[in-house]
Amino acid sequence: MRQVQTQEPMEIGDATEIPEGIEKSVLTSPADIPNKLYFKIGEVARLTGVKPYVLRYWETEFAGLGPKKSGTNQRQYRRKDVELVLEIKRLLYEKRFTIEGARKHLGLRTKGLTVAAPPAPANRPAAQGALFSLHPEPAGIPKEKMDPLRKELKAILEMLR
Repeated sequence: MRQVQTQEPMEIGDATEIPEGIEKSVLTSPADIPNKLYFKIGEVARLTGVKPYVLRYWETEFAGLGPKKSGTNQRQYRRKDVELVLEIKRLLYEKRFTIEGARKHLGLRTKGLTVAAPPAPANRPAAQGALFSLHPEPAGIPKEKMDPLRKELKAILEMLR
């Protein structure tokens, strides 16, 4: 095995392990993106530190990442595409999201929603079986409100039979 000697230690970024196809990003924020109308895939790869084959794969996985194609069939990324590549890279390699998780996170973000933790078990609605049990107050609903509902549901059930 051949070893490469360098004068200075190589800097690999904050991550302890960088997957194949990903290099330390030259850009640290969207403000560092040059002011151009379009970027070719090689430029995006150089700016973001993501190899072109990874960018092409991400295009298939993330609906929002869809560069235009020029007349010569070259990909033309816009500024928003480069920003999205940086965000995807951050989610996948810094935040350790799966591709599916990153896709969901980006989908919620574009809808203006925030990603929230699942509700605590105490806040969950009662199971369907609990609604029809013979307990005096299933699901915390008083018996006097449940009785008319039960009668109506039983009548509907009889009509369906």
